[in-house]
Amino acid sequence: MAKVKTAYVCGECGAHSVKWAGQCPDCASWNSLSRMSVSSPARGVASGATPKTILSLPDDLQHRHRTGFDEFDRVLGGGLVPGVVVLLGGDPGIGKSTLLQQVSSHLAAELPVLYATGEESLRQVGQRAHRLGLSNAQIQLLADTSIENILQQAQECAAKVLVIDSVQTMISTDLPSAPGSVAQLRQCVGQLVQFAKQNEVSVFVIGHVTKEGTIAGPRVVEHMVDTVLYVESDPSSRFTLIRSGKNRFGASGEMGVFAMTENGFKQVGNPSAIFLSREGNAEPGSIVSVAWEGSRAMLVEIQALVADGNGSYPKRLATGVDQNRLALLLAVLQRHGDLALTSEDVFVNVVGGLRISETAVDLPALLAIVSSYRNRACRDQVVCFGEIGLAGEIRPVRFGSERILAAAKQGFTHAIVPQGNVPRKVPDGIQVRGVRRVIEALEAAF
Repeated sequence: MAKVKTAYVCGECGAHSVKWAGQCPDCASWNSLSRMSVSSPARGVASGATPKTILSLPDDLQHRHRTGFDEFDRVLGGGLVPGVVVLLGGDPGIGKSTLLQQVSSHLAAELPVLYATGEESLRQVGQRAHRLGLSNAQIQLLADTSIENILQQAQECAAKVLVIDSVQTMISTDLPSAPGSVAQLRQCVGQLVQFAKQNEVSVFVIGHVTKEGTIAGPRVVEHMVDTVLYVESDPSSRFTLIRSGKNRFGASGEMGVFAMTENGFKQVGNPSAIFLSREGNAEPGSIVSVAWEGSRAMLVEIQALVADGNGSYPKRLATGVDQNRLALLLAVLQRHGDLALTSEDVFVNVVGGLRISETAVDLPALLAIVSSYRNRACRDQVVCFGEIGLAGEIRPVRFGSERILAAAKQGFTHAIVPQGNVPRKVPDGIQVRGVRRVIEALEAAF
């Protein structure tokens, strides 16, 4: 027989204590400990699960379900895996519910889908479905916040896809804490993961984000799920980006591009076109680079502006690239490029609101800065990429041949790349110039 014990659980961090205290010893929250009964399982009781061999598993282990969006399938790693738990985060009103309702509508054509919401009524969900043209979708709707009832209803209707909107509104009756607390998040996500793995049900979980842009709650919630996706959108742009921060069934860092319209999300077939806003000849302070996002190359435009500084401390601002790399590039340019910008304000921007975290953007950012300072445009139809070292050398980056091929497909005729990235067989229609030092890159660009 199970033995019942009394413990005090913190409603903020979920820590246990054998006695009550005014302040939680782990997270230092006041008046957050509440009494609850904890039953320890009796010894010798089996959980019911039995081991299996790999040969006894089904033959369709590589099967994935299509979500209706090729870009969303790319972010997931090729489609929806049965039994996967996907955590989708983003700012309020960015379109998380709209996207999952469109995905659920497509999946409902071949799989039973249960859409459980704790933030909206069924009428509100129906109004969105009517606005998106999904009125005939065979989706089971449920408006409830009890995680136990949602899992029971999903099991009774034999759902193979479960959508939780959102996890911060869900509550488990096993805990006395309020919805959205750390203890409730851990409990609810743990039950969802266990249900998904035992029944091979694909679960989408919508999560709110904090002011810092991370999913609210402890990091352990992100570790418990299989895939973590972030929805990003620039207020000045109508395009929405979906990135995978973690994916056990695909590449991490993969990105999908969507356009928000009146009828919901529309995928963008050629993402490089939306990040290339230049028309005609090149202008001073602008150059095209090839960034690697996930498993594909994307052409982006790097812009720089060098202006006379008005104060004693010149400004160094970077949007879309690492701020610390900008200071490093200016120091290398002064030492190995014979160009000092100690009294000028320098601004660097990636067109389209895209954020690039790789070091392959060093060379195009440096060339754009020199182009703006000299008020001289780089040669027309040229792309470049490469990492710059502190000694002024140009270091090769990964997937150099694939980047050059992507530039050639977009009609570019010249490429300035590190010498180590020069391919043995150059694609037709493009000339590749390999450089080893910063001075050589400046001569090749101008």
